[in-house]
Amino acid sequence: MQKGREPVTDTGLPEVSSVRAIPKPDPTVLLNPGPVVVHSDVRAAMSYPDVCHREQEAADLMKAVREKIVAICGGAVTDHVGVVLAGSGTAALEAVLSSVVPADGKVLVLDNGNYGERLYRITLCHGIAHRRLEFGWTEPIDIDSVDELLAADQDVTHVAMVHHETSTGMLNPLRRIGEIVHRHNRSLVVDAISSLGSEELDVSTDHVDWCVGSANKNLEGLPGVSFVCASRTGLESLEGTTSRTFYLDLYSHYRSQEDDQAPLFTPAVQVLYAFDRALDLALSEGVHRRRERYEARAARIRNGITDLGLRFLLPLHHRANSVTHVRVPERTTYRYLHDSLKEKGFIVYACQERLGEVFRIANMGLISDSDIDRFLAALDDVLRKARASTST
Repeated sequence: MQKGREPVTDTGLPEVSSVRAIPKPDPTVLLNPGPVVVHSDVRAAMSYPDVCHREQEAADLMKAVREKIVAICGGAVTDHVGVVLAGSGTAALEAVLSSVVPADGKVLVLDNGNYGERLYRITLCHGIAHRRLEFGWTEPIDIDSVDELLAADQDVTHVAMVHHETSTGMLNPLRRIGEIVHRHNRSLVVDAISSLGSEELDVSTDHVDWCVGSANKNLEGLPGVSFVCASRTGLESLEGTTSRTFYLDLYSHYRSQEDDQAPLFTPAVQVLYAFDRALDLALSEGVHRRRERYEARAARIRNGITDLGLRFLLPLHHRANSVTHVRVPERTTYRYLHDSLKEKGFIVYACQERLGEVFRIANMGLISDSDIDRFLAALDDVLRKARASTST
């Protein structure tokens, strides 16, 4: 061996022992709103053999995932289609908004939080004609205002909304808005990234024309895959429209996956295997039972928070099933809570600055009752120490 050379294996690569490894983080319970703690089978699926994305096995995988997406969203494979994209939920959301609103169309954005604002910013980025109903963070969507605007502005062709506004924990009234949009014969785009799997949602019953989701929240997959569920008729209607983007052109992705049984661009194949397994687990559990599981976990957290004397950001009737927003108590800070809880094996999540000192506790993913009880005990201990340190 020549002096100065690293030892090599028969692949010609340095031996693993000679390569500096990134240290593994300590095990933690993720109480942040995605990524989430996943089932061991989902994690194991990442170790499937390396697969070329243009081969039949990858085509079979994508076809299976697309059909399971339709089932999760309450559609029928005869009428609805799933389109898979590599990227976070925002990628799929931008693909929809930039693709489905025609050049002479206009989208009404319903905005009552950070992610409603994101919808608005996407329309600005692509120069899409729009109206914006801004209700204020922590404020519910005014149903009557939506109805009145659609009656008054006949140029609006689409309505875009967030089902679960994760920035505040607000669950918006999807079914009622869907009924209004349908009655006015407009098209409804729904950011369901943080609601699919934990809330009632059915693309047919709720009149959702374009449903956007992600693998790594309540569907309990891993980051890197997002998707759109839409009617076949709706997707076919995009033929001939001028694309505003190249990579995120929804119709091109649909045509490639539908006609060629292949992705338009290279997907995250291993993450797709993991998502396929996560969808199997979700369908086996049943969407209704999963919603009940999330609802029960959230109630357990909220009962504990109440016992600790802490205050919530939203009243109970506005809260979603998967995230609880709590005001940081006096005599401490979010940073102190986060760092102290992380030392005890729990990750909580910050909120946007405009909400003030508020933090999020998510029960997305495989969070057990014992995890919650241990977390509440840890939070109690952290708060006691904070009070003791400020009283001396």
